[in-house]
Amino acid sequence: MASVRHEIVIDASPEHTWDVLRDVGAVHERLLPGRVADTRIEGDQRFLTFPDGHVIRELIVAVDDGARRLAYSVAEGARPPLDHHHASFEVRPEGTGASRLIWVTDVLPHTSAAEIRVRVERGAAEMKQAIELSAPA
Repeated sequence: MASVRHEIVIDASPEHTWDVLRDVGAVHERLLPGRVADTRIEGDQRFLTFPDGHVIRELIVAVDDGARRLAYSVAEGARPPLDHHHASFEVRPEGTGASRLIWVTDVLPHTSAAEIRVRVERGAAEMKQAIELSAPA
């Protein structure tokens, strides 16, 4: 299994960064506006609709407020198709008033790791921008 780990510092408090990440039903509004067109929650499943109409079904595995950790798995709709996907976000304090977002993604097949890394890095940059724009002054 390939693991992709990416860390990014966000100029927003850990509390604010976590508040945005843990809001699993508002990805299209708070975390990735423009990248995700709609988010729908059904029990422990999350459906992300993209601007082109493509839908990804995810399983929300854990939302741990104490550890500021969100774990999820893509169950259906990955492009390219994956045999396995599991990812987690952790938010940690970084200096004064900032946070560090740690995104770890485990995937199979191994050959998908390079493409996943590009997507994670681009996604983290977009998340950083959205979180910072919404942070209290």
